[in-house]
Amino acid sequence: MISIQNGSHLASTYCALAILKIVGYNLSNMDSESILTSMRSLQQPDGSFMPIHIGAERDLRFLYCAAAICFMLNNWNGMDREKAKEYILNCQSYDGGFGLTPGSESHGGATYCAIASLRLMGFIGDDCLSNASAPSSKANIQSLLDWSLQRQVADGGIQGRPNKPSDTCYAFWIGATMGTLGANKFIDEKALRSFLLTCQSECGGFGKFPQELPDLYHSYYGLAAFSILGEAGLKPLCLELGVTEAAATGL
Repeated sequence: MISIQNGSHLASTYCALAILKIVGYNLSNMDSESILTSMRSLQQPDGSFMPIHIGAERDLRFLYCAAAICFMLNNWNGMDREKAKEYILNCQSYDGGFGLTPGSESHGGATYCAIASLRLMGFIGDDCLSNASAPSSKANIQSLLDWSLQRQVADGGIQGRPNKPSDTCYAFWIGATMGTLGANKFIDEKALRSFLLTCQSECGGFGKFPQELPDLYHSYYGLAAFSILGEAGLKPLCLELGVTEAAATGL
């Protein structure tokens, strides 16, 4: 029987482990089995995950958290990867992007969760773009690339969905998706850099839109996007985990 008195949550668990990786803690010292045992009961018959044990929404965000947790703990006993993969593939829309749930609108954040999860689970390799028709993931990589490329708009920024304004955080969500696909060369980096600079506040940090006050969320993803663009002084990222490569590898 699983105790739920501590109110554990998949997103909080992912964040906690990522922070521990960032500060250099050795995750092998943790009681990973209790985490994974608890997490297994959160996976649903269709492969999706709920974030808590008492009932909640289920979508690609929490499947991604589960995949990241297993990857960081180097133990996949916490999930059925094949079922998770099938759920992800069912979330790919007719236009190539991924929605949070099957049949929902394609979204930049959901698309990142889908591709990063497939990568972490081993279903997408380094050469997925050159082997777009390979059967390893069965995702339609070409249509995904087309959809992703259309998210960079006239002001140089990147939107999360069609007919939405550019937003600092999507420079990471879409940029990291493109990077995972090996397709960063198709991004207009100069235009994107110019847009991001308009979102940087003279007070420090980044806002969601140009000339908006900064917040921690968009400040992080603004810097993460600049890292993807190869900005001097910023460490390279492990795109699938959203932390530096040094933190991800423990070096």
